[in-house]
Amino acid sequence: MKFLGKIVSPILIFFGVIFVLGAFSENGSAGWIIVGFVVGALGLGLAYFSYHKPAPVTSQAQNVTVNVDLPGNVKLETLKCQSCGGALSPEHISMVAGAPVVSCPYCKSTYQLTEEPKW
Repeated sequence: MKFLGKIVSPILIFFGVIFVLGAFSENGSAGWIIVGFVVGALGLGLAYFSYHKPAPVTSQAQNVTVNVDLPGNVKLETLKCQSCGGALSPEHISMVAGAPVVSCPYCKSTYQLTEEPKW
């Protein structure tokens, strides 16, 4: 719709000016002035709505939930620290810059969790 308004509005403004100027010719009449102003005003109004951009919508806080679908039958094994062999729980895993990082509460070591190939 805005594309059509961008094409039609200059045409209406042009004809509005032509009607006003034509009213002052020897064959013109006073009624053409009124028609020229009405057509020109319609063109200006259409141009305003065609070129006017609405105010940006303020976004509210968004919660992002990530669901992981694991293929096949997956067995949960206990997670052990690579350094000391202590048992780790899901509370010890955190996401840092998009990668899972494990923090051992026993030996205080921190390392990135890697997935072994399945083959």
